[in-house]
Amino acid sequence: MSIEIDWIAFLQVFAAAMVATVLVVGFYSLGLRLLVAAGRPPVVAPAEFTDAITVISPKAAKRAAKAAAKAAKKNPLTEGQKRAALVGAYASFVLCGAAVLFGLGLLVWQSLHG
Repeated sequence: MSIEIDWIAFLQVFAAAMVATVLVVGFYSLGLRLLVAAGRPPVVAPAEFTDAITVISPKAAKRAAKAAAKAAKKNPLTEGQKRAALVGAYASFVLCGAAVLFGLGLLVWQSLHG
């Protein structure tokens, strides 16, 4: 019994995974950065879990929301620049989702026609 590895195929899969990872993480982080620049930092309300070790208190959540509102007031961008950053953020999130859907589409296509 002999096991042979197709190293070219292995390198192709490795390269595709690296490119996909860079694209998804890059677009997502760019989207978050532009969202903050647009003055809309994502503030997530605390969640209650039955087995949670640490839950953010309502007081801490209120403090975080107040700090985000204060930071948004200090934003030096004009309204047009904020709007452009917001559009760029949404476009970046769409590209991130498109990269994920393209990868899933490739998997489905290969399984049906391979």
